[in-house]
Amino acid sequence: MKNVGEAPQEELAAGSRSDRSTRNRVARSILDHGPSTVADLAKRLGLTQAAVRRHLDALAHENVVEPREQRVYGARTRGRPAKVFALTDCGRDAFDQSYDKLAADALRWITEHHGEGAVVAFAKARIAAQAETYKKAIEAVPAERRTEALAKALTTDGYAATARSAPVGEQLCQHHCPVAHVAEQFPQLCEAETEMFSALLGTHVQRLATIAHGDGVCTTFIPRSTTQHPHSASASTAGRNPA
Repeated sequence: MKNVGEAPQEELAAGSRSDRSTRNRVARSILDHGPSTVADLAKRLGLTQAAVRRHLDALAHENVVEPREQRVYGARTRGRPAKVFALTDCGRDAFDQSYDKLAADALRWITEHHGEGAVVAFAKARIAAQAETYKKAIEAVPAERRTEALAKALTTDGYAATARSAPVGEQLCQHHCPVAHVAEQFPQLCEAETEMFSALLGTHVQRLATIAHGDGVCTTFIPRSTTQHPHSASASTAGRNPA
């Protein structure tokens, strides 16, 4: 007779596969939406908060996610901010198939043999090529939807980006960065990207946070004037004009 609580091996394996699938969904949701509370995850995934906590505990044990204090933009509300869970570097690596070490080694070689100016030139040339696609997406929509269009174009390139309202403007949030580990060593990549956003949207933008610097999400503030005036920058200027 089978002991109480004992399950056949095939049942245990099926349960393990189901748990792993759900944990992947939890991690993917954090990747796509940025640092999230238990309540956020439960709502998005159709799970109970107890189930979400159980999977988060397992993911934290595996060093895939970590708890953080929620960052609050603008005026704080009363009470303590809800705890959020963000992906660790290890967690991001599970989704990231880029050749980080090779890219970093190549940029380091460029720096040693041609100077930091060559790295800046490379970063701007790379981002200018991307800007061509983003420019088309922006020009295809009304002015008030350009930040949203840019977010969708960035998502197509693997940045899991969203746009949301903010006091006196908007925030462009990139919840994933395929080159985060390289950008940590070579901030010129982030700087060139910020300049591109400014040129494409025709206004000065402000980078508030970056994944490369240890934040849970890359956040760029875009003044409200962006949604009121057509942008005048061409994609070819995205890599040249300062923010």
